[in-house]
Amino acid sequence: MPPSHSLPRPHDADRDRSNTGFTRVYRLTRLLLHIAYGCVGVAAIFPFLSHQWRRRLIQSWSRQTLGIVHLRVTVRGSPPSGRTPTLIVSNHVSWLDICVLHSVAPLRFVAKSDVRGWPMVGYLASGVGTIFVERGNPLDTVRTNRAIVQALSRGEHVAMFPEGTSTDGSEIKRFHPSLFQPALEAAVQVVVVALRYVNPDGSVNPEASYAGERSLWESFRLVAGRRSLLAELTFAATIDVNGRPRSEIARAAECAAADALQLPRPGRKGGTVVNIPDATPSTSSDITYLVP
Repeated sequence: MPPSHSLPRPHDADRDRSNTGFTRVYRLTRLLLHIAYGCVGVAAIFPFLSHQWRRRLIQSWSRQTLGIVHLRVTVRGSPPSGRTPTLIVSNHVSWLDICVLHSVAPLRFVAKSDVRGWPMVGYLASGVGTIFVERGNPLDTVRTNRAIVQALSRGEHVAMFPEGTSTDGSEIKRFHPSLFQPALEAAVQVVVVALRYVNPDGSVNPEASYAGERSLWESFRLVAGRRSLLAELTFAATIDVNGRPRSEIARAAECAAADALQLPRPGRKGGTVVNIPDATPSTSSDITYLVP
Protein backbone atom coordinates (compact mmCIF):
# COMPACT_ATOMS: atom_id res chain seq x y z
CA MET A 1 0.00 0.00 0.00
CA PRO A 2 1.35 3.48 -0.89
CA PRO A 3 2.77 5.59 1.94
CA SER A 4 0.58 7.70 4.17
CA HIS A 5 -0.20 11.30 3.28
CA SER A 6 -1.86 14.02 5.30
CA LEU A 7 -5.18 15.46 4.17
CA PRO A 8 -5.02 18.85 2.45
CA ARG A 9 -5.81 21.96 4.47
CA PRO A 10 -9.40 23.20 4.14
CA HIS A 11 -9.85 26.00 1.67
CA ASP A 12 -12.64 27.76 -0.15
CA ALA A 13 -14.68 25.55 -2.51
CA ASP A 14 -14.20 27.96 -5.42
CA ARG A 15 -10.45 27.68 -5.09
CA ASP A 16 -10.76 23.88 -5.21
CA ARG A 17 -12.00 24.13 -8.78
CA SER A 18 -9.59 24.36 -11.66
CA ASN A 19 -9.33 28.02 -12.76
CA THR A 20 -9.01 27.18 -16.47
CA GLY A 21 -10.72 24.85 -18.89
CA PHE A 22 -7.34 23.48 -19.88
CA THR A 23 -7.06 21.24 -16.81
CA ARG A 24 -10.50 19.75 -17.45
CA VAL A 25 -9.75 19.05 -21.12
CA TYR A 26 -6.35 17.60 -20.24
CA ARG A 27 -7.77 15.24 -17.63
CA LEU A 28 -10.71 14.20 -19.78
CA THR A 29 -8.31 13.38 -22.61
CA ARG A 30 -6.11 11.36 -20.28
CA LEU A 31 -9.14 9.58 -18.84
CA LEU A 32 -10.51 8.59 -22.26
CA LEU A 33 -7.09 7.42 -23.42
CA HIS A 34 -6.71 5.46 -20.19
CA ILE A 35 -10.05 3.72 -20.77
CA ALA A 36 -9.00 2.93 -24.35
CA TYR A 37 -5.70 1.58 -23.03
CA GLY A 38 -7.64 -0.66 -20.66
CA CYS A 39 -9.75 -2.00 -23.55
CA VAL A 40 -6.63 -2.84 -25.54
CA GLY A 41 -5.15 -4.61 -22.53
CA VAL A 42 -8.29 -6.66 -22.00
CA ALA A 43 -8.32 -7.73 -25.66
CA ALA A 44 -4.61 -8.35 -26.18
CA ILE A 45 -3.21 -9.38 -22.78
CA PHE A 46 -5.94 -10.77 -20.52
CA PRO A 47 -6.48 -14.03 -22.47
CA PHE A 48 -2.91 -15.06 -21.62
CA LEU A 49 -2.87 -14.09 -17.94
CA SER A 50 -3.69 -16.03 -14.79
CA HIS A 51 -6.53 -14.92 -12.56
CA GLN A 52 -4.05 -13.51 -10.04
CA TRP A 53 -2.27 -11.35 -12.63
CA ARG A 54 -5.57 -10.09 -14.00
CA ARG A 55 -6.58 -8.92 -10.53
CA ARG A 56 -3.23 -7.14 -10.11
CA LEU A 57 -3.56 -5.31 -13.42
CA ILE A 58 -7.15 -4.29 -12.64
CA GLN A 59 -6.03 -2.87 -9.31
CA SER A 60 -3.13 -1.01 -10.92
CA TRP A 61 -5.36 0.38 -13.68
CA SER A 62 -7.94 1.52 -11.11
CA ARG A 63 -5.32 3.32 -9.02
CA GLN A 64 -4.02 5.05 -12.14
CA THR A 65 -7.58 6.15 -12.96
CA LEU A 66 -7.94 7.74 -9.54
CA GLY A 67 -4.56 9.38 -9.98
CA ILE A 68 -5.70 11.01 -13.22
CA VAL A 69 -8.58 12.76 -11.44
CA HIS A 70 -6.46 13.46 -8.32
CA LEU A 71 -8.62 11.44 -5.98
CA ARG A 72 -7.33 10.87 -2.45
CA VAL A 73 -8.81 7.89 -0.59
CA THR A 74 -9.12 7.41 3.15
CA VAL A 75 -9.67 3.78 4.13
CA ARG A 76 -11.10 2.88 7.53
CA GLY A 77 -11.06 -0.74 8.62
CA SER A 78 -9.45 -3.70 6.93
CA PRO A 79 -10.25 -5.11 3.47
CA PRO A 80 -11.31 -8.79 3.46
CA SER A 81 -8.61 -11.43 3.49
CA GLY A 82 -7.59 -12.62 0.05
CA ARG A 83 -8.07 -16.22 1.17
CA THR A 84 -11.65 -15.87 2.37
CA PRO A 85 -14.37 -15.37 -0.28
CA THR A 86 -16.88 -12.70 0.69
CA LEU A 87 -19.85 -10.86 -0.71
CA ILE A 88 -19.01 -7.15 -0.44
CA VAL A 89 -21.94 -4.74 -0.46
CA SER A 90 -21.66 -0.96 -0.66
CA ASN A 91 -23.81 2.09 -1.05
CA HIS A 92 -23.54 3.58 -4.55
CA VAL A 93 -22.63 7.19 -5.30
CA SER A 94 -20.48 7.45 -8.43
CA TRP A 95 -18.88 5.64 -11.35
CA LEU A 96 -15.71 6.23 -9.33
CA ASP A 97 -16.95 3.74 -6.70
CA ILE A 98 -15.76 0.78 -8.75
CA CYS A 99 -12.24 2.18 -9.12
CA VAL A 100 -12.09 3.14 -5.43
CA LEU A 101 -13.07 -0.37 -4.34
CA HIS A 102 -10.79 -2.04 -6.91
CA SER A 103 -7.89 0.08 -5.64
CA VAL A 104 -8.00 -1.51 -2.17
CA ALA A 105 -9.10 -5.10 -2.84
CA PRO A 106 -9.29 -7.60 -5.73
CA LEU A 107 -12.99 -7.79 -6.62
CA ARG A 108 -15.45 -9.03 -9.17
CA PHE A 109 -18.38 -6.68 -9.64
CA VAL A 110 -22.07 -7.20 -10.29
CA ALA A 111 -23.58 -4.44 -12.45
CA LYS A 112 -26.81 -3.67 -14.24
CA SER A 113 -26.94 -4.87 -17.85
CA ASP A 114 -27.20 -1.26 -19.12
CA VAL A 115 -23.49 -0.79 -18.40
CA ARG A 116 -22.63 -3.36 -21.07
CA GLY A 117 -23.91 -0.92 -23.73
CA TRP A 118 -21.80 2.06 -22.63
CA PRO A 119 -19.10 2.99 -25.20
CA MET A 120 -15.70 1.54 -24.26
CA VAL A 121 -16.68 1.31 -20.58
CA GLY A 122 -19.08 -1.55 -21.34
CA TYR A 123 -16.43 -3.48 -23.25
CA LEU A 124 -13.93 -2.92 -20.47
CA ALA A 125 -16.40 -4.04 -17.79
CA SER A 126 -17.22 -7.20 -19.74
CA GLY A 127 -13.54 -7.97 -20.31
CA VAL A 128 -12.62 -7.83 -16.62
CA GLY A 129 -15.34 -10.33 -15.71
CA THR A 130 -18.22 -8.16 -14.52
CA ILE A 131 -21.38 -10.16 -13.82
CA PHE A 132 -24.30 -8.37 -15.46
CA VAL A 133 -27.86 -8.59 -14.20
CA GLU A 134 -31.01 -7.66 -16.11
CA ARG A 135 -33.22 -6.14 -13.47
CA GLY A 136 -36.90 -7.04 -13.54
CA ASN A 137 -36.21 -10.37 -15.25
CA PRO A 138 -36.66 -13.25 -12.73
CA LEU A 139 -35.02 -15.77 -15.06
CA ASP A 140 -31.95 -13.60 -15.45
CA THR A 141 -31.80 -13.12 -11.68
CA VAL A 142 -31.51 -16.89 -11.30
CA ARG A 143 -28.65 -16.95 -13.83
CA THR A 144 -26.92 -14.03 -12.12
CA ASN A 145 -27.18 -15.61 -8.67
CA ARG A 146 -25.71 -18.84 -10.05
CA ALA A 147 -22.76 -16.93 -11.54
CA ILE A 148 -22.14 -15.12 -8.26
CA VAL A 149 -22.27 -18.36 -6.26
CA GLN A 150 -19.79 -19.97 -8.68
CA ALA A 151 -17.39 -17.01 -8.31
CA LEU A 152 -17.64 -17.13 -4.52
CA SER A 153 -17.08 -20.89 -4.57
CA ARG A 154 -13.85 -20.30 -6.50
CA GLY A 155 -12.63 -18.08 -3.67
CA GLU A 156 -13.30 -14.70 -5.28
CA HIS A 157 -14.57 -11.53 -3.63
CA VAL A 158 -17.76 -10.37 -5.33
CA ALA A 159 -18.97 -6.78 -4.90
CA MET A 160 -22.37 -5.25 -5.58
CA PHE A 161 -24.49 -2.18 -4.87
CA PRO A 162 -27.69 -3.53 -3.28
CA GLU A 163 -29.50 -0.17 -3.33
CA GLY A 164 -30.07 -0.81 -7.04
CA THR A 165 -29.36 2.84 -7.83
CA SER A 166 -26.96 5.65 -6.99
CA THR A 167 -27.45 8.65 -4.70
CA ASP A 168 -25.71 11.97 -4.14
CA GLY A 169 -24.15 10.59 -0.95
CA SER A 170 -26.54 12.28 1.47
CA GLU A 171 -28.68 9.17 2.11
CA ILE A 172 -28.71 5.38 2.19
CA LYS A 173 -31.52 3.72 0.31
CA ARG A 174 -33.05 0.34 1.15
CA PHE A 175 -30.89 -2.68 0.30
CA HIS A 176 -32.77 -5.25 -1.81
CA PRO A 177 -32.90 -8.57 0.12
CA SER A 178 -32.95 -10.76 -3.02
CA LEU A 179 -29.41 -9.66 -3.87
CA PHE A 180 -28.12 -11.37 -0.72
CA GLN A 181 -29.27 -14.83 -1.82
CA PRO A 182 -25.85 -15.83 -3.25
CA ALA A 183 -24.22 -15.26 0.17
CA LEU A 184 -26.66 -17.75 1.69
CA GLU A 185 -26.15 -20.33 -1.05
CA ALA A 186 -22.36 -20.05 -0.94
CA ALA A 187 -22.33 -19.78 2.88
CA VAL A 188 -19.96 -16.79 2.89
CA GLN A 189 -19.83 -13.71 5.08
CA VAL A 190 -21.13 -10.33 3.95
CA VAL A 191 -18.73 -7.41 4.31
CA VAL A 192 -20.42 -4.00 4.44
CA VAL A 193 -18.69 -1.00 2.89
CA ALA A 194 -19.73 2.63 3.39
CA LEU A 195 -18.51 5.11 0.79
CA ARG A 196 -18.80 8.86 0.34
CA TYR A 197 -17.04 11.78 -1.35
CA VAL A 198 -16.32 14.83 0.75
CA ASN A 199 -14.96 18.35 0.59
CA PRO A 200 -11.84 19.26 2.59
CA ASP A 201 -14.09 20.53 5.40
CA GLY A 202 -15.77 17.10 5.66
CA SER A 203 -19.08 18.04 4.04
CA VAL A 204 -20.53 15.79 1.32
CA ASN A 205 -19.31 16.63 -2.18
CA PRO A 206 -22.26 16.12 -4.57
CA GLU A 207 -20.21 16.82 -7.69
CA ALA A 208 -18.65 13.35 -7.54
CA SER A 209 -22.03 11.63 -7.73
CA TYR A 210 -23.58 10.01 -10.78
CA ALA A 211 -27.22 10.23 -9.78
CA GLY A 212 -30.54 11.73 -10.78
CA GLU A 213 -30.63 13.37 -14.21
CA ARG A 214 -26.86 13.79 -14.41
CA SER A 215 -25.37 12.05 -17.45
CA LEU A 216 -22.18 10.00 -17.38
CA TRP A 217 -20.41 12.59 -19.54
CA GLU A 218 -21.51 15.43 -17.26
CA SER A 219 -20.21 13.46 -14.28
CA PHE A 220 -16.88 12.96 -16.07
CA ARG A 221 -16.66 16.72 -16.71
CA LEU A 222 -17.46 17.68 -13.12
CA VAL A 223 -14.92 15.24 -11.70
CA ALA A 224 -12.23 16.34 -14.16
CA GLY A 225 -12.84 19.99 -13.24
CA ARG A 226 -12.00 19.58 -9.56
CA ARG A 227 -8.51 20.41 -8.38
CA SER A 228 -8.70 17.38 -6.10
CA LEU A 229 -11.25 14.94 -4.70
CA LEU A 230 -11.52 13.16 -1.37
CA ALA A 231 -13.18 9.78 -0.85
CA GLU A 232 -13.84 8.05 2.47
CA LEU A 233 -14.20 4.28 2.32
CA THR A 234 -15.13 2.41 5.49
CA PHE A 235 -15.22 -1.35 5.93
CA ALA A 236 -18.08 -0.95 8.35
CA ALA A 237 -19.07 -4.46 9.45
CA THR A 238 -18.96 -8.18 8.76
CA ILE A 239 -22.25 -10.07 8.89
CA ASP A 240 -22.61 -13.79 9.53
CA VAL A 241 -25.44 -15.02 7.27
CA ASN A 242 -25.90 -18.49 8.78
CA GLY A 243 -29.49 -19.11 9.81
CA ARG A 244 -30.63 -15.60 8.87
CA PRO A 245 -33.35 -14.70 6.35
CA ARG A 246 -32.37 -12.44 3.45
CA SER A 247 -34.48 -9.57 4.71
CA GLU A 248 -32.68 -9.57 8.06
CA ILE A 249 -29.24 -9.67 6.41
CA ALA A 250 -30.16 -6.80 4.09
CA ARG A 251 -31.49 -4.75 7.00
CA ALA A 252 -28.34 -5.36 9.02
CA ALA A 253 -26.15 -4.33 6.06
CA GLU A 254 -28.02 -1.11 5.28
CA CYS A 255 -28.04 -0.10 8.95
CA ALA A 256 -24.30 -0.73 9.25
CA ALA A 257 -23.60 1.42 6.17
CA ALA A 258 -25.88 4.23 7.38
CA ASP A 259 -24.35 4.21 10.86
CA ALA A 260 -20.81 4.34 9.44
CA LEU A 261 -21.74 7.43 7.41
CA GLN A 262 -23.78 8.93 10.27
CA LEU A 263 -26.88 8.99 8.07
CA PRO A 264 -30.48 8.02 8.97
CA ARG A 265 -31.21 4.33 8.58
CA PRO A 266 -33.47 3.64 5.58
CA GLY A 267 -37.17 3.65 6.46
CA ARG A 268 -36.52 4.97 9.96
CA LYS A 269 -36.25 8.39 11.50
CA GLY A 270 -32.79 9.47 12.56
CA GLY A 271 -31.86 8.15 15.99
CA THR A 272 -34.22 5.17 15.92
CA VAL A 273 -32.61 2.18 17.63
CA VAL A 274 -32.59 -1.06 15.65
CA ASN A 275 -30.89 -4.28 16.71
CA ILE A 276 -28.41 -5.51 14.10
CA PRO A 277 -27.84 -9.26 14.39
CA ASP A 278 -24.34 -10.66 14.05
CA ALA A 279 -22.83 -7.53 12.49
CA THR A 280 -19.26 -7.19 13.71
CA PRO A 281 -18.03 -3.59 13.32
CA SER A 282 -14.53 -2.91 12.07
CA THR A 283 -12.15 -1.51 14.67
CA SER A 284 -8.97 -1.05 12.63
CA SER A 285 -7.25 2.34 12.54
CA ASP A 286 -7.47 4.64 9.52
CA ILE A 287 -5.09 4.33 6.57
CA THR A 288 -4.85 7.40 4.37
CA TYR A 289 -3.14 7.16 1.01
CA LEU A 290 -2.92 9.05 -2.23
CA VAL A 291 -3.31 6.95 -5.35
CA PRO A 292 -0.40 7.88 -7.66
